[in-house]
Amino acid sequence: MVDKKIQEEIPEGIKREKEFQKEKWIPKTELGRKVKAGEITDINEIFDKGYKILESEITDYLVPNLESELLSIGQSKGKFGGGKRSIWKQTQKKTKEGNKMKFSTLVIVGNKNGYVGMGIGESKETMPAREKALKRAKVNLIRIKRGCGSWESGGKNSYSIPFEVRGKSGSSQIRLIPAPKGTGLCVENECKKILRMAGIKDIHSKSKNVKTKLNLIKACFNSLRKLSEVRVDEDYAKKYGIVEGEIK
Repeated sequence: MVDKKIQEEIPEGIKREKEFQKEKWIPKTELGRKVKAGEITDINEIFDKGYKILESEITDYLVPNLESELLSIGQSKGKFGGGKRSIWKQTQKKTKEGNKMKFSTLVIVGNKNGYVGMGIGESKETMPAREKALKRAKVNLIRIKRGCGSWESGGKNSYSIPFEVRGKSGSSQIRLIPAPKGTGLCVENECKKILRMAGIKDIHSKSKNVKTKLNLIKACFNSLRKLSEVRVDEDYAKKYGIVEGEIK
Protein backbone atom coordinates (compact mmCIF):
# COMPACT_ATOMS: atom_id res chain seq x y z
CA MET A 1 0.00 0.00 0.00
CA VAL A 2 1.35 3.43 -0.95
CA ASP A 3 1.56 5.88 1.92
CA LYS A 4 -0.55 9.08 1.71
CA LYS A 5 2.58 11.21 2.14
CA ILE A 6 4.09 9.62 -0.98
CA GLN A 7 1.04 10.49 -3.07
CA GLU A 8 1.23 14.10 -1.88
CA GLU A 9 4.92 14.38 -2.83
CA ILE A 10 4.28 13.50 -6.49
CA PRO A 11 0.80 14.51 -7.62
CA GLU A 12 -0.67 12.80 -10.64
CA GLY A 13 -0.87 14.81 -13.87
CA ILE A 14 1.39 16.62 -16.25
CA LYS A 15 4.50 18.24 -14.86
CA ARG A 16 6.76 20.65 -16.72
CA GLU A 17 10.42 19.82 -16.25
CA LYS A 18 12.72 22.19 -14.38
CA GLU A 19 14.98 24.43 -16.43
CA PHE A 20 18.06 22.51 -17.54
CA GLN A 21 21.34 23.95 -16.25
CA LYS A 22 23.64 23.66 -19.26
CA GLU A 23 26.74 24.95 -17.46
CA LYS A 24 26.75 22.12 -14.90
CA TRP A 25 26.41 19.34 -17.49
CA ILE A 26 29.62 17.34 -18.10
CA PRO A 27 29.06 15.10 -21.17
CA LYS A 28 30.22 11.48 -20.95
CA THR A 29 29.70 10.40 -24.56
CA GLU A 30 30.99 11.64 -27.93
CA LEU A 31 27.46 12.66 -28.96
CA GLY A 32 27.02 14.60 -25.74
CA ARG A 33 30.28 16.48 -26.30
CA LYS A 34 29.21 17.42 -29.84
CA VAL A 35 25.86 18.70 -28.56
CA LYS A 36 27.40 20.86 -25.85
CA ALA A 37 30.07 22.17 -28.23
CA GLY A 38 27.35 23.36 -30.61
CA GLU A 39 28.22 20.96 -33.45
CA ILE A 40 24.69 19.51 -33.19
CA THR A 41 21.95 22.04 -32.54
CA ASP A 42 18.82 20.17 -33.67
CA ILE A 43 17.34 16.93 -32.29
CA ASN A 44 16.30 15.99 -35.85
CA GLU A 45 19.95 15.69 -36.84
CA ILE A 46 20.37 12.92 -34.26
CA PHE A 47 17.37 10.99 -35.63
CA ASP A 48 18.36 11.55 -39.28
CA LYS A 49 21.88 10.19 -38.74
CA GLY A 50 20.71 7.29 -36.57
CA TYR A 51 22.66 8.27 -33.45
CA LYS A 52 21.71 6.62 -30.18
CA ILE A 53 20.97 8.87 -27.20
CA LEU A 54 22.75 7.57 -24.10
CA GLU A 55 22.52 10.68 -21.91
CA SER A 56 19.23 12.20 -20.78
CA GLU A 57 20.91 15.63 -20.76
CA ILE A 58 21.09 15.54 -24.58
CA THR A 59 17.29 15.53 -24.72
CA ASP A 60 17.11 18.30 -22.11
CA TYR A 61 19.56 20.39 -24.13
CA LEU A 62 17.89 20.03 -27.54
CA VAL A 63 14.21 19.78 -26.51
CA PRO A 64 13.85 22.39 -23.74
CA ASN A 65 10.02 22.43 -23.63
CA LEU A 66 9.57 18.83 -22.42
CA GLU A 67 6.73 17.84 -20.10
CA SER A 68 6.43 14.63 -18.08
CA GLU A 69 3.54 12.58 -16.72
CA LEU A 70 3.29 9.52 -14.47
CA LEU A 71 0.93 6.81 -15.72
CA SER A 72 -1.22 4.60 -13.49
CA ILE A 73 0.29 1.12 -13.75
CA GLY A 74 -0.31 -0.13 -10.19
CA GLN A 75 -3.05 -0.56 -7.65
CA SER A 76 -3.36 0.51 -4.03
CA LYS A 77 -5.90 -0.14 -1.31
CA GLY A 78 -8.88 2.22 -1.43
CA LYS A 79 -10.56 4.04 1.44
CA PHE A 80 -13.19 1.33 1.99
CA GLY A 81 -11.05 -1.68 1.08
CA GLY A 82 -11.53 -1.61 -2.70
CA GLY A 83 -8.76 -1.33 -5.29
CA LYS A 84 -7.62 2.08 -6.54
CA ARG A 85 -5.40 2.92 -9.51
CA SER A 86 -1.97 4.17 -8.50
CA ILE A 87 1.15 5.51 -10.22
CA TRP A 88 3.24 3.06 -8.14
CA LYS A 89 3.42 -0.66 -8.77
CA GLN A 90 4.44 -2.30 -5.53
CA THR A 91 5.98 -5.75 -5.12
CA GLN A 92 7.26 -7.68 -2.10
CA LYS A 93 9.97 -10.28 -1.66
CA LYS A 94 9.93 -12.49 1.42
CA THR A 95 13.35 -13.08 3.00
CA LYS A 96 14.67 -14.23 6.38
CA GLU A 97 14.99 -10.59 7.41
CA GLY A 98 11.36 -9.88 6.50
CA ASN A 99 9.47 -8.41 3.55
CA LYS A 100 11.51 -6.33 1.12
CA MET A 101 9.50 -3.73 -0.77
CA LYS A 102 10.15 -2.51 -4.30
CA PHE A 103 8.39 0.29 -6.20
CA SER A 104 8.20 0.75 -9.95
CA THR A 105 6.67 3.56 -11.98
CA LEU A 106 6.28 4.57 -15.62
CA VAL A 107 6.96 8.06 -16.96
CA ILE A 108 6.00 9.58 -20.30
CA VAL A 109 7.85 12.66 -21.61
CA GLY A 110 7.07 14.74 -24.68
CA ASN A 111 6.63 18.21 -26.12
CA LYS A 112 3.10 17.59 -27.50
CA ASN A 113 4.51 18.23 -30.95
CA GLY A 114 6.00 15.09 -32.50
CA TYR A 115 8.39 13.83 -29.80
CA VAL A 116 7.59 11.34 -27.04
CA GLY A 117 9.51 8.95 -24.79
CA MET A 118 8.69 6.27 -22.23
CA GLY A 119 10.69 4.88 -19.32
CA ILE A 120 10.19 2.49 -16.41
CA GLY A 121 12.11 2.81 -13.14
CA GLU A 122 12.39 0.47 -10.16
CA SER A 123 13.82 1.07 -6.70
CA LYS A 124 13.32 0.35 -3.01
CA GLU A 125 12.02 3.91 -2.62
CA THR A 126 9.59 5.95 -4.68
CA MET A 127 11.67 9.03 -5.54
CA PRO A 128 14.68 7.13 -6.96
CA ALA A 129 12.25 5.01 -9.03
CA ARG A 130 10.72 8.15 -10.52
CA GLU A 131 14.13 9.66 -11.33
CA LYS A 132 15.26 6.45 -13.06
CA ALA A 133 12.05 6.31 -15.10
CA LEU A 134 12.38 9.98 -16.11
CA LYS A 135 15.98 9.55 -17.33
CA ARG A 136 15.10 6.39 -19.27
CA ALA A 137 12.14 8.13 -20.89
CA LYS A 138 14.40 10.94 -22.14
CA VAL A 139 16.93 8.43 -23.49
CA ASN A 140 14.13 6.51 -25.26
CA LEU A 141 12.77 9.61 -27.03
CA ILE A 142 11.30 8.90 -30.48
CA ARG A 143 10.16 11.10 -33.37
CA ILE A 144 6.78 10.21 -34.82
CA LYS A 145 5.02 10.91 -38.10
CA ARG A 146 1.67 12.68 -38.21
CA GLY A 147 -0.65 13.30 -41.10
CA CYS A 148 -4.08 12.77 -42.60
CA GLY A 149 -4.65 9.06 -43.11
CA SER A 150 -8.45 9.27 -43.12
CA TRP A 151 -10.30 9.81 -46.41
CA GLU A 152 -13.04 11.67 -44.47
CA SER A 153 -10.74 14.62 -43.75
CA GLY A 154 -9.76 15.24 -47.35
CA GLY A 155 -6.08 15.66 -46.48
CA LYS A 156 -6.67 18.49 -43.98
CA ASN A 157 -5.85 16.88 -40.63
CA SER A 158 -2.16 16.93 -39.67
CA TYR A 159 -2.85 15.83 -36.08
CA SER A 160 -3.85 12.24 -36.78
CA ILE A 161 -1.60 9.44 -38.07
CA PRO A 162 -0.83 8.86 -41.77
CA PHE A 163 -1.64 5.15 -41.79
CA GLU A 164 -2.78 2.31 -39.56
CA VAL A 165 -0.19 0.81 -37.19
CA ARG A 166 -0.24 -2.09 -34.77
CA GLY A 167 1.67 -2.61 -31.55
CA LYS A 168 2.15 -5.61 -29.29
CA SER A 169 3.61 -6.32 -25.85
CA GLY A 170 3.14 -9.71 -24.24
CA SER A 171 -0.41 -10.80 -25.07
CA SER A 172 -1.74 -7.24 -25.32
CA GLN A 173 -2.32 -5.82 -28.80
CA ILE A 174 -3.50 -2.43 -30.03
CA ARG A 175 -4.36 -1.07 -33.45
CA LEU A 176 -4.25 2.69 -34.05
CA ILE A 177 -6.43 3.87 -36.94
CA PRO A 178 -6.41 7.35 -38.59
CA ALA A 179 -9.46 9.50 -37.78
CA PRO A 180 -10.99 12.69 -39.26
CA LYS A 181 -10.58 16.07 -37.60
CA GLY A 182 -12.71 16.53 -34.48
CA THR A 183 -12.90 12.82 -33.57
CA GLY A 184 -10.72 13.10 -30.49
CA LEU A 185 -8.73 10.28 -28.91
CA CYS A 186 -10.92 7.16 -28.96
CA VAL A 187 -8.56 4.97 -26.97
CA GLU A 188 -7.95 3.70 -23.41
CA ASN A 189 -7.32 6.46 -20.83
CA GLU A 190 -3.63 5.79 -20.13
CA CYS A 191 -2.91 5.46 -23.85
CA LYS A 192 -4.63 8.82 -24.33
CA LYS A 193 -1.91 10.43 -22.23
CA ILE A 194 0.81 8.95 -24.45
CA LEU A 195 -0.85 10.11 -27.68
CA ARG A 196 -1.60 13.55 -26.24
CA MET A 197 2.04 13.95 -25.21
CA ALA A 198 3.09 13.00 -28.76
CA GLY A 199 0.82 15.65 -30.28
CA ILE A 200 -1.85 13.35 -31.75
CA LYS A 201 -5.39 14.73 -31.38
CA ASP A 202 -7.64 12.46 -33.49
CA ILE A 203 -7.51 8.65 -33.59
CA HIS A 204 -9.56 5.45 -33.56
CA SER A 205 -8.29 2.29 -31.89
CA LYS A 206 -8.99 -1.39 -31.34
CA SER A 207 -7.35 -3.39 -28.57
CA LYS A 208 -7.14 -7.03 -27.53
CA ASN A 209 -6.15 -8.77 -24.26
CA VAL A 210 -6.04 -5.59 -22.16
CA LYS A 211 -6.12 -7.13 -18.67
CA THR A 212 -2.50 -6.17 -18.03
CA LYS A 213 -2.35 -2.37 -18.04
CA LEU A 214 1.43 -2.17 -18.35
CA ASN A 215 1.50 -4.36 -21.46
CA LEU A 216 -1.22 -2.27 -23.12
CA ILE A 217 0.77 0.93 -22.50
CA LYS A 218 3.92 -0.67 -23.92
CA ALA A 219 1.96 -1.89 -26.96
CA CYS A 220 0.70 1.64 -27.59
CA PHE A 221 4.22 3.08 -27.42
CA ASN A 222 5.53 0.32 -29.70
CA SER A 223 2.89 1.22 -32.28
CA LEU A 224 4.10 4.85 -32.23
CA ARG A 225 7.67 3.62 -32.66
CA LYS A 226 6.58 1.89 -35.86
CA LEU A 227 5.43 5.25 -37.23
CA SER A 228 9.00 6.51 -36.97
CA GLU A 229 10.44 3.41 -38.65
CA VAL A 230 8.25 3.38 -41.78
CA ARG A 231 9.77 5.19 -44.77
CA VAL A 232 7.39 7.41 -46.71
CA ASP A 233 7.80 8.63 -50.30
CA GLU A 234 8.11 12.42 -50.65
CA ASP A 235 5.18 12.70 -53.09
CA TYR A 236 2.96 10.65 -50.77
CA ALA A 237 4.01 12.81 -47.80
CA LYS A 238 3.09 16.03 -49.64
CA LYS A 239 -0.26 14.65 -50.78
CA TYR A 240 -1.40 13.65 -47.29
CA GLY A 241 0.42 16.35 -45.30
CA ILE A 242 2.71 13.92 -43.48
CA VAL A 243 5.08 15.67 -41.10
CA GLU A 244 7.88 13.96 -39.19
CA GLY A 245 8.59 15.49 -35.82
CA GLU A 246 7.57 19.05 -34.97
CA ILE A 247 4.80 20.88 -36.83
CA LYS A 248 5.89 24.51 -37.02
